[in-house]
Amino acid sequence: MSKIEFPLEERRLPNGLRVVVQEDHTAPVAAVHVMYHVGSKHERPGRTGFAHLFEHLLFQGSEHVAEDKIFEYVQNAGGTLNGTTWFDRTNYFETLPSNALELGLWLESDRMGFFESTISHDKLNNQREVVKNERRQAYENRPYGLAIETILRLAYPEGHPYRHPTIGYMQDLDAATLEDVREFFRTFYTPNNAVLVLAGDLHARGAFDLAERYFGEIPRGPAASQVRAPTPEPNEGVRETLYDRVQFPRVYIFHHAPAFGDPGFEATDLLSYVLASGKSSRLYRKLVYTERLAQDVSAQLWPTEDVGSSLIVATARPDVDAQRLEAAIREMLDDVVARGVGVRELQGAKNRALHDLVTHLDGIGPRSEVFATAATYLSNPGYVNEIFERYASVTPEDVARVARTWFVPGRRVVLHVLPQPAR
Repeated sequence: MSKIEFPLEERRLPNGLRVVVQEDHTAPVAAVHVMYHVGSKHERPGRTGFAHLFEHLLFQGSEHVAEDKIFEYVQNAGGTLNGTTWFDRTNYFETLPSNALELGLWLESDRMGFFESTISHDKLNNQREVVKNERRQAYENRPYGLAIETILRLAYPEGHPYRHPTIGYMQDLDAATLEDVREFFRTFYTPNNAVLVLAGDLHARGAFDLAERYFGEIPRGPAASQVRAPTPEPNEGVRETLYDRVQFPRVYIFHHAPAFGDPGFEATDLLSYVLASGKSSRLYRKLVYTERLAQDVSAQLWPTEDVGSSLIVATARPDVDAQRLEAAIREMLDDVVARGVGVRELQGAKNRALHDLVTHLDGIGPRSEVFATAATYLSNPGYVNEIFERYASVTPEDVARVARTWFVPGRRVVLHVLPQPAR
């Protein structure tokens, strides 16, 4: 694959806001992406779910934008918008026709600079109930919905920043006060704790001028203390069984792993591709085709800032129990640890991974998120221009090394989700 490189320019405004600009005139669209360096790991005990709650609250309007107008403004301009929450960051973004770029800048700057005064008891209570209902639907009342929350509790010790889910716990959402919420906003939603990415059909000089015009007068906030999430010590193997309203057993196998951008991150991601990406992958061939133990299997590496999380998930076929399915997965993991991967097998994984990267980065919106993530986690938005070479240069020895280091019982958590016993 020929080298792919995105020309980037960046500046920091006097108030601390980091601005990254990437010109791309292939289509008349532009992305406005604001990423705040705050996620669920920054929440204190007893007040979980705040970052996700703010994802909702910040769509409820600000001093100069009525709460029912944000979506209307963007959609009437022919654009799209959304926001997401993760362990390490929260982001808000618009993709707009390039002649509507200033609309996105106005909406995001008003959120950042003129939101706190609009936080009311009514807004808080309304969005608190929305989030609680989302938790019921996505976690408590959904088949396998509590699995990831359970995995996090098993994988990380008490008090670890990654131990709780981004949506938080019901009792903490109920306990949140208006002053709690305002303090959280004042601490984290500030220009010196954010990255602004402008990408697409724009000119860099004009984009920096617009960033200064819309964001330059927003005052710096307090220096938000960044929370570090250390890698837990190896264990003797942690496992649990969870009974749920499900039809088939499902096996979750979790390993700690390198964090986003750390040495070994790309090798670990490629190992996930070797194991369970595509019908030619090891676990798919073994579990779905050859031994017919599983209906499906997947492997993924979460791009977290401090310590990575690798997850294998397989759903059993009828009349296959979780123990048998787990044993087949462990046999394959043991083989990778003992014997590594072959050159051709690794090249196939690289081809699939690089194809997915190219497809993802082809869109202005997803690309702007990768720039923002690299700037936030690594202080290096140019990581995007290094990533193809980093994947291409991974060797079988690199994959064997991460397998021996991370994919071993002492870094492993196993969860079986089983149908509830008949009464």
